[in-house]
Amino acid sequence: MQRVSASARKNGFSQDIMDTRMFRTPPGMTRLALCWLSRLVMPVVLALCAGPAFAQRPPAPPLTAQPQWITPAASGPGLVQGTYESRAAGAAVSYHIYIPPGYASEPGRRFPVIYWLHGSGGGISGVAPLARKFDGAIRASLTPPALIVFINGLAQGMYVDWKDGTRPIETIIISELIPHIDSTWRTIPQREGRLIEGFSMGGYGAARLGFKFPELFGAVSLLGAGPLQADLTRDAPRTNEARALDLMTRVYGGDQAYFEAVSPLRMARINAQALAADTRVRIVIGELDETYSNNVAFHQELERLAIPHAWTTLPGVGHDPMA
Repeated sequence: MQRVSASARKNGFSQDIMDTRMFRTPPGMTRLALCWLSRLVMPVVLALCAGPAFAQRPPAPPLTAQPQWITPAASGPGLVQGTYESRAAGAAVSYHIYIPPGYASEPGRRFPVIYWLHGSGGGISGVAPLARKFDGAIRASLTPPALIVFINGLAQGMYVDWKDGTRPIETIIISELIPHIDSTWRTIPQREGRLIEGFSMGGYGAARLGFKFPELFGAVSLLGAGPLQADLTRDAPRTNEARALDLMTRVYGGDQAYFEAVSPLRMARINAQALAADTRVRIVIGELDETYSNNVAFHQELERLAIPHAWTTLPGVGHDPMA
C-alpha cells in the first residue's frame, strides 16, 4: 500500500508519477525492497535493495568501544574500498563505493551519486549484497547507472557530531567525504546529482543531513527511520531504557536540548521553505515496525510544514528489510 501526501499532490506530485517514475522496481523483490529500488524524475537515480545480510545484522558493540574508522573490505561486483585522511577524526576513514558498468568505458561521462547510510551495528555485512542487487538491476536496464557511496557511520555514530567532539560524523561526511568523492570520482557534483538514503539509524541520518543541507542533496529517502521521537529515552522503540540513556549520554552529552537541536524535525522546520521548493523526499515504513507511530507523526509534521513527500506504508512488514 502506498500513499502520497496531500502536500505532495498540491505541489504537482501524483500517484502515477510516483509509481512509474520514482518507484520503478524489478519483479521478484520483497515488499520493502520494492521501495528501495527507485527511479527519480530528476538526474538523481536511486536503486537500492536489501540483501540477506541486513536481516542478520550483528549486535552493536558497546558504546565504549573505540571508533572503527577503517572497516574490513567488502568484496562484490563493482565495489572498491577507499580511504581519505580526515582532519575531523584525526585518522584515516574508509568508505566503499560501487562503480557502475560504463564508468571505465565512457571516460567523459559523469554519474549521479547515492549516499547510503547504514543502520546501527556498522552495516559492513550488507555492502556486498546491496552492490550485487544494484549491479544486477543496472545490467538488466531496470535502472540507470549511478555511483553508490557506502558511508562508514560507525556502529552507533548516529550521523551527528557528538557533543563531546570525539566522533564528528556529520563534519566528516559533509566537509570531507563529499568533497573527496567529487574530486576522486566522476560525479555530478551538484545537488541534482546527489541523493541521500538510509535505513533505521541511517534513515534518521539521511533525514537530518538531507534536511539540514538542501543545497547539497536533491533527494532524501527515509526507510524505517529512527529515532524520530521527541525524547530518546522516554519513547525508545527497539531498545531498552538503559541502552537509550547510554546512547543519549555518549552521543548527545545527556542534553535533551542538543538532541532536539540536531534532530530531523528541527532541520525540517528550519529549512521547510527550501525543502518544499526543490527537494524530493520520501518516507517508507512497515506497518508492523516498532517505529511506525513515530514515522506517522513525522509524516504528519512534514504535511503541516507543507513539505512535499511520498508516504509509503507496507502492510505486514516490521523493522526488517527482508520481510
